[in-house]
Amino acid sequence: MYLSVSIDNQIHSTNKMGILNNLLDNFKKGEMSIAPNKKLKTISKEFKEAFDLSLIFYKGKMIADGNLTLAGLNRKTSKDVNTTSNIDVKIKASMTIDDLENMINLEYGTKVQIKDIDGKVLIPNNKTLGQAARGEY
Repeated sequence: MYLSVSIDNQIHSTNKMGILNNLLDNFKKGEMSIAPNKKLKTISKEFKEAFDLSLIFYKGKMIADGNLTLAGLNRKTSKDVNTTSNIDVKIKASMTIDDLENMINLEYGTKVQIKDIDGKVLIPNNKTLGQAARGEY
C-alpha cells in the first residue's frame, strides 16, 4: 500500500513538473532567429547554444557544407532555397520539432533535422525544443 501511494505521488509530481516546464518554455530566453546571410555552421552553433540541441542542414539527402550560407545553398541545390524571404524566422523553446522543421522548409526551402547535443540521436517530431533540451524524449 505504501509503495503504491509513493509511486502515485511520484507520477503526479512528475506530471506537474512536465506541465510547468512546458509552460515555462513559452517564456525562456532560449530563442533565436535565422538570417539567410549567415553560414549554416553559425546558425547551427547559435542553435546549440540556445537549446543544447544540434540543427543539421541538408542539401538534398546529404548534410550540407557548414561553410555555405542559406543563399549559397541555393546555388548548390536543384531545389529553390528562398533567401529573399522577408519573414524573420524566430525559434522558441515551445515549438515542436515538426513545426520548426516545416517552418524552415517553407521559408527557406531546405530540409533540417534536430538531433541531441552530440548530433547522434534524432529527436521525435512531437517533442518541443524545451522537452528535447531537457532530455524528455
